[in-house]
Amino acid sequence: MRLHILITTFALAGTAGATFLALQAPTEVQQPGTQPLEVVSIENSENCRSCHAYYAPDTEPYQTWQGSMMAHAGRDPVFWAAMAIAEQGFDGVGDQCLRCHSPTGWLEGRANPTDGSGLDPLQDGRGVECMLCHRLTDPDKSEHLGTQNAPFLAHTPGPNPEGYYGSGMFVLADSIDRYGPYGSGFAAHGTVKSNFHRDSALCGTCHDVSNPVTGDLAHNNGGANTLAPGQFSGTLGGPVAGKAAFLNKPHGYGTVERTYSEHQSSAWANTKVSDYATLPVDLQQGIVEQIYQASLIAGNGGDYEDGTTRLFSCQSCHMRPTEAYGSSFGGVPLRKDMPIHDLTGGNTRVGDMIIDLDSRGKLRVGGNLQTPDRLAIEAGQDRARETLRSAAGLSVQGNSVRVTNLTGHKLTTGYSEGRRMWLHIRWYDGSDQLLREDGSYGQLNVNILGRNLPIETILDLNDPNTRIWQVKPGIDQQWASQLVALGNDPATPLVYDRVNGAVLETLGGLAAKPAGAHVETFHFALNNMTVADNRIPPFDMDYDMALQRDCAPVPSSLFGNPSSGGTYEHWDDVALNPPAGAIRGEIRLLYQVLSWEYLEFLLLANDGSVSSLASAGLDLARSWYRTGMAKPEVMAQVSWP
Repeated sequence: MRLHILITTFALAGTAGATFLALQAPTEVQQPGTQPLEVVSIENSENCRSCHAYYAPDTEPYQTWQGSMMAHAGRDPVFWAAMAIAEQGFDGVGDQCLRCHSPTGWLEGRANPTDGSGLDPLQDGRGVECMLCHRLTDPDKSEHLGTQNAPFLAHTPGPNPEGYYGSGMFVLADSIDRYGPYGSGFAAHGTVKSNFHRDSALCGTCHDVSNPVTGDLAHNNGGANTLAPGQFSGTLGGPVAGKAAFLNKPHGYGTVERTYSEHQSSAWANTKVSDYATLPVDLQQGIVEQIYQASLIAGNGGDYEDGTTRLFSCQSCHMRPTEAYGSSFGGVPLRKDMPIHDLTGGNTRVGDMIIDLDSRGKLRVGGNLQTPDRLAIEAGQDRARETLRSAAGLSVQGNSVRVTNLTGHKLTTGYSEGRRMWLHIRWYDGSDQLLREDGSYGQLNVNILGRNLPIETILDLNDPNTRIWQVKPGIDQQWASQLVALGNDPATPLVYDRVNGAVLETLGGLAAKPAGAHVETFHFALNNMTVADNRIPPFDMDYDMALQRDCAPVPSSLFGNPSSGGTYEHWDDVALNPPAGAIRGEIRLLYQVLSWEYLEFLLLANDGSVSSLASAGLDLARSWYRTGMAKPEVMAQVSWP
């Protein structure tokens, strides 16, 4: 009966007038790891304040975490607007979204129904809480045994299992002890020393994202590498044990985000911080130099204070070491490599939208922010701006400009929809008159939902002189045909005109195209391919491993066109085309976290069928507009010649 209900639920997906309400995740969406109600409850992060807050705001764990997007993952309005569209595409897929954005609610059984309407409006707004990370264990069982019960085993079978790192397949200890790199005895609670907490694989738990739906059902398993027969079911319904997510490592199917894979495919994954001086000179700057200098405080040439080798890991950058006390509790030691818990990325604008929506009572969970919350968000956004300014090198070499990736992953990485980096160039003549502007960002008059509005975006998107680095996800014709056959509405819009909102392509229109056709679209839960990906690879990204993990550039011939056994270049040389009479060019590298084109999609594609999220796109669009339209950030600037 349950299988029949789940199949019926999906058969309605995308059907005009349908109502979406998956009471639990279908087997296509379920994934290995600790399951809801299997472990003791996640302790409220506010309980951590008593010892970990209000004594050193720049280094203490609580206030730095409080300003991160990790702390506000459950409040994030972009997340809710995107999840509304995802639920329309495949009823129940919200379960995968909620397990990372509101893991406490998910683990405690409040993620059913899968639209998030069962979450506690206050308790579940804190996102990735302290005790979620500090109870993580390595799923390969090599160090501490967490809770994972068959068939939800988050590792390969056999006597030497390899862990599954991705898509929120966390394995938690069934304990209220805190797991971390020190295992300090100077705490009022139990502590357990965990080497896993210094391993990038811990971050990979949520920062490699795969779609189990396309992984199991799409003809190409949702990525560049088709799975072998028997490694997926290919049919709707059936037990979880036969699904792609239970038979393969997460990076093997349903490609969505590959931040951890990008890092693991690069030389950074095995480069010691102490070997900084041996790095190519172009990498001895920005964030790389900052990591090295911060690590020297420990007194071991870049290694940890306890003598353990420090690699250029995720933690070394996003939890940079400092000299500090881990808590205000009496008797704690002064650490010389205490990780700052700011977890800073490049998100400089969504915090403003969270504050704005909260002031209007529009946050779905986690409302009623207090002054410390707002101040922490603002401080976190300032840190993100500093991170962006240290993430890239920019230099002019003759009639070309080189952008060098200084990060441990692609530049840029993470949630690809709506995020982009580009060159903005102004060319001047001898009279200081502007001759031409490339990558121009400014006002575009649009008509949206019957209203004429001036919005801001890149104006010359298709100009050959405009260089944009971004991912273009999409759906191919064969998968579109499969979706229509499964019951998705052929009239489902895939692409909108960015000026007047007209539907330029539908699911049925794509299904009717010749074999091999594809369309670029922002349908997060339905996309089964990467149409293009020209983001700059990290240092010495291995060609073979990048292909295996489906994180290579698309096409794979970019950045030096390596072959098997080779590596990609960690820079991009852009040929400049100065206009006649130009004697000076001002070049800026810009980054934007939420483009108009993606915002328009989240607004228009929401058909209201997920009733609890019917206004999610509109709420986000209004806040985006009120808070400055996600104004781009300047990462670097240089002059020509």
